Amino acid sequence: MAVAISRKLSNSVEGALAGGGDPATSPLYVFGPFLKLIVVAGVAQVTFGATVWLAVFTVIMVSAMYRQVMRWVTDGSGGSGLSEEEFGSWAVKINAGITVIEYTLTFLVSMAALVTFIADRFMVLNDSVAGFQYRVFLAIALSLFTCWLVNLGPKVSARAFGPATAAVLLLLWGMVGATIYQTGFHLPTIDWQAFSLTQVQFLSAEGGIESSSYLNLTLGGYARILALMTGVEIFANLVAAYDGDRRARSRKAFGSLLMIMGTTAITMLIVGPAILAHSDPLNTHVSVFTQTMDYLLPPWMSYAGTLIGVAVLLSACAAAAQGVQNLALGLRYRHYVSARMGQRNRHDVAASPVWMMAAVSGACFLLFGTHEETYLALYAAGVFILLSMTGWAASKRLLRELRVAFSKVKFAMFMGTVIAALLTSFATAIIFEERFFAGAWSYLVLTPIFYAIFSYYRHHLGAPPSVEDRLGLILSGHAFMSQTVYRPTLARKPFTRLLVPLNGSALAEQSLPMIRSLARRYQARVELLMMGDHEDREEAEQQQYLASIGDLLVGEGVTIGCAVRSDASAAVVDTYAEEVRADLIVMTTGDDSVAGKLFAASLVHKVVKKTLVPTLVIRPSQHWRSRHSRFARILVALDGSEEAEAVVPYIRMLSHQFGGEVLLLSVPEGSESEAYGETIQRYLDDAATLLRQEGIAVSVFFTGSGPARTILAVAEEEKADLIMMASHGRGGVSRPTIHLGSVTEKVMKETPCPLLIVPLTRS
Repeated sequence: MAVAISRKLSNSVEGALAGGGDPATSPLYVFGPFLKLIVVAGVAQVTFGATVWLAVFTVIMVSAMYRQVMRWVTDGSGGSGLSEEEFGSWAVKINAGITVIEYTLTFLVSMAALVTFIADRFMVLNDSVAGFQYRVFLAIALSLFTCWLVNLGPKVSARAFGPATAAVLLLLWGMVGATIYQTGFHLPTIDWQAFSLTQVQFLSAEGGIESSSYLNLTLGGYARILALMTGVEIFANLVAAYDGDRRARSRKAFGSLLMIMGTTAITMLIVGPAILAHSDPLNTHVSVFTQTMDYLLPPWMSYAGTLIGVAVLLSACAAAAQGVQNLALGLRYRHYVSARMGQRNRHDVAASPVWMMAAVSGACFLLFGTHEETYLALYAAGVFILLSMTGWAASKRLLRELRVAFSKVKFAMFMGTVIAALLTSFATAIIFEERFFAGAWSYLVLTPIFYAIFSYYRHHLGAPPSVEDRLGLILSGHAFMSQTVYRPTLARKPFTRLLVPLNGSALAEQSLPMIRSLARRYQARVELLMMGDHEDREEAEQQQYLASIGDLLVGEGVTIGCAVRSDASAAVVDTYAEEVRADLIVMTTGDDSVAGKLFAASLVHKVVKKTLVPTLVIRPSQHWRSRHSRFARILVALDGSEEAEAVVPYIRMLSHQFGGEVLLLSVPEGSESEAYGETIQRYLDDAATLLRQEGIAVSVFFTGSGPARTILAVAEEEKADLIMMASHGRGGVSRPTIHLGSVTEKVMKETPCPLLIVPLTRS
């Protein structure tokens, strides 16, 4: 039975609307600094066509290269993932670090261009208060609004920003039509003098005399206009947000890329000459695109174009934020960031990186202002490092494939990819030479910082385990599932000692019905541990409290032990558990109150991270199922790792004792293997068969998107009365305490029923 919980993008059009805001908006702002350079130098008639055609050719070759990237890498890490696979971890660290910088710059440039568009019509925004222009405060407010919407998930982003992207596509095609109608169909012509070394002297914008060659000015314009290329990597990182299998996701993502980049290239070729002919790039009050709209379109349509421009620039900011979200997920799976950075919220997206981007952007607007040219100096520099690394990684893979099986098609693809790699490497050199002192130098500072951060987490968490390799060996018969699954005789002894930490509160006492049920079923001894600094109470009073609690539990073979500790800490619970040899700790977490929302720092959370004793966590709510369990429907999360299988002995023990049904669940996520879905499905079926042979009723679920959200949704849908999880699965063990994976942590915060967490022995 499938659970309808996926909120992913379903087709290329939806993906284009959700992620195409950035490249679709590039014509709105790349022409300004480009035309300013060549108009001031007086070389526009010579260099314009050559620069535009060179940029369009680059778009075509790089887009073709990314078709291969999207086939190979579908987990959201895009070029970063390919670089790691071909060059090793050093490449993905550099690639990912620059990608983070680039997405932040995309957000900055788009938001700055947005407020410029608004200021074109409302010039009062350029006035200042307390030393800051009004446009700065507008940019910060819109940044927060955009990030809030993005964190509601890709479907919401598509609905909120998709119409804006659709509108700007209509605007751009409307501009194309208006240009052809008013001026005829004219493509830029290439004057080969643009590539000569003939020197040109001109009066700079600052009033000084400068000298440069036609070639330098052509390449300088090329460096400025190539800011539009950032959109390509966004689609590579957006692949993970589509539904369908690996092939379907890559196909849909490339279709989205073609829709957007094709429109951008055509706009450059047809509308670009009109912008050159009918705008004044030296006008500091109105952008060149707005000037061209005013010339080509009726007044009402021109003002509508401004509104569309504002909306789609918000969409571009959203696309950059989505890129960071999906990159964080890919890096999390590859153990280059903490699990928390890639933790999905209830809308199935990684929210933390987006809020961090909003904070950095707000600080930049306050410190450096909101004029897009401030950030364009950095904007194109980093993207071409990424594109060149991706190009050479793709070339390396295609060469390896050619050596295995030569074909003319593959050879043509290889040659095209090499050309793309050479173009992007050439562009990288140009941009850094052109803009090194204008800000490109900062990559030499920021990239090593990100490199160090990624290195720390990779060292701390270790390389991600190869679950696919393990599953392949199991299913091929060359290896067994872990003994916990394979050996029916392997089962934990019944719970004989239950440790119950108390602090005198009614919340802690919510666990008593569950404790009474377990203790009587197993005739277990219950160890009551009174904790906390209760100086206002006599020790006799505390003992009396414990005795009154014990009176509720004794009988039918249940015995009680009592102890008082002045400190309320995880260390106290862990130490006492070892003293009494407890084999289960039962604790209650906060509910939906303010205290419950502070759960991450609570005692229960710390105990689960520290102890090696299984912990039964109860999160009371208004629904009875949250406080009681008959162990009739036990939901078990498996991900194919041996660590996750540590819960199986406890499945056997509870199922045999209570006669409940087991619901085995896995989420098809976090793997690059094309056959992963079929493999994990077979793995679950085999595990279910082994359990059924022992007389245990088992159902299998392979569904969903986002492990934590899927577990919670299936628990609700299937009326599970117990969830069982290992303290971590693929996340590895973090020293010196058990690493509580983000999935386990989120489930613990929101579980609708009791949750049994099984820790792993530290190695």
